[in-house]
Amino acid sequence: MSNPIGPLRWYAVLAVLFFGILPAALLALLVAGGDTPWQVGLLLVGGVPLVLCAIILVVRGFRAAEPSLAEQLLKRGMAFIAGADVLMLGGNALIRMATGA
Repeated sequence: MSNPIGPLRWYAVLAVLFFGILPAALLALLVAGGDTPWQVGLLLVGGVPLVLCAIILVVRGFRAAEPSLAEQLLKRGMAFIAGADVLMLGGNALIRMATGA
């Protein structure tokens, strides 16, 4: 019998890396370099804690012994990543459109 949680674990790790850590790091580098309006830095105040919570949930999902609990934690972690992405990248785009930068 195959493990239905296996692919979900890989997708959760990829989501954390490509849609959580990487955008937060790139946005932080843009803010540090002064290439964006200063308001974009405020998005990191909300986005980075969401990414950290997602990492914690994904790690807990990996360590969960029960498959249904692991699935729930992994899905919740990916939802936190989606929220952080919308906040950071969507907010960045809206702020850039509003300021004309």
